[in-house]
Amino acid sequence: MKISTPGRICFFGEHQDYLGLPVIAAAISRRISIDGSHRNDDQIILNLPDLDQRIEFSLEETFPYIIQRDYFRSTINVLKRKGLNFSKGFECVIHGNIPINSGTSSSSALIVSWAHFLDKMSDDPANFSLKELGEIANAAEVLEFGEPGGMMDHYSTSIGNVIYLESRPQIYVETLTPKLGKFVLGDSLEPKDTLGILARCRYGMEDVIKKVTQYDPYFSIFKTQLTQIADYKKVLTQDEFSLLQANVDDRDILLKGKELLSQTIADSDTAEFDKNLGELLYRHYKNLRDHKRTSTPKIELMMDAALSAGALGGKINGSGGGGCMFVYAPSKAEEVAEAIEKAGGKSYIINVDSGSSVDD
Repeated sequence: MKISTPGRICFFGEHQDYLGLPVIAAAISRRISIDGSHRNDDQIILNLPDLDQRIEFSLEETFPYIIQRDYFRSTINVLKRKGLNFSKGFECVIHGNIPINSGTSSSSALIVSWAHFLDKMSDDPANFSLKELGEIANAAEVLEFGEPGGMMDHYSTSIGNVIYLESRPQIYVETLTPKLGKFVLGDSLEPKDTLGILARCRYGMEDVIKKVTQYDPYFSIFKTQLTQIADYKKVLTQDEFSLLQANVDDRDILLKGKELLSQTIADSDTAEFDKNLGELLYRHYKNLRDHKRTSTPKIELMMDAALSAGALGGKINGSGGGGCMFVYAPSKAEEVAEAIEKAGGKSYIINVDSGSSVDD
C-alpha cells in the first residue's frame, strides 16, 4: 500500500487564521509518501532514509507517549478512538521531497499520509473522506498534545488543489478550481523564527484588538473597513497601528483573491488573470514584509531576483523569519528558478496538486 500527500503554500491570509479570519491555500507538487505492508506480528517499523532514521514500536506501546510530539503513536490512538482496529503491525518506508521546517507543511503532510495509510491497513477500513483525514491529522498533531494551531495545513494537504477555509463561526471549506500556471518555490535555507514572529504577529495583534475594542466596542476585525480605522491612532502606537492596518488590508486582499480564483477565465483572459493574481500576492507580501516583519534580507533578495526574471508576484510562505517564499511565474518558471538559485536560495518549480491519494 502506497499513500502520498502534498505540501502546501498559503496564497492569502498568512498570519490571520489564528485571528479567526479565513485563508486560501494550495497543495503543491512536492509530496511525502508512505509505502508499506503488513507484518505477521504487532510491530510497527518505520524506515525514514531521507532522515537516516528508523522507528520501531509495537501496537501495544502507543501510550504513554515516548517523545515530544509523538505523532506516529498519537495518530494510531486517535484512529482507535474512532473505532479502527489493528491486529497486525506494518513495515513502511517514508520518503519525501517537501522542504522540511520551511513553512510548506511537511509535518502535516506526513501525518495525513500516516492516517490515510493506517485507515487503509486497518482490519475494517473506514475509508475516511479527505476532509476527515485532515481532521484526524489535526487531532493527532495539535489537539492530542494541547498545542495551538489551525486547520489550514491539514485540510490543505489532505483535500488538495486550492481551498478557501473559514474557521468562524464554524469550520467551512470550499474547494476552488482556478486554472493556474507554474509557481516557483524558493527555500532561503534560513531557519524560521517562528516564536519571534508569533510574538509580534499573533500576540501583538491580539493586544491591538483588545485596545481598539476597549476604545470602540463596535470594532470588528471581520467587518470594520480600512477607511474607518484612522481614529484608532489615538490609542495605538505607530507600530501597533501599522500592524492593524496590515491585517485589515490582508483581510480585504483575501476577499479579492477569492473572487479572482472563483472566476471562470476564458483563454483570451488568462494573461490578465495571471497579472491580477501576481499583484495580489505581492501586495500581501508587502504587508508581511513592511508591517508584520516576517521577511528577511535574503528572502527580499530572492524575491527581487525572481521579479526581475519575470515572476508576476509572490510572497513569503509560512510563519516567516526564514523558510520559504514562492512566486507565480506561469511563463518564466525556469528563468525565475535560476534567478532564485543565484540569489542563494534553493528553488523548486511546482504546480498546484491533488490531495492525499492511494498511489499505484
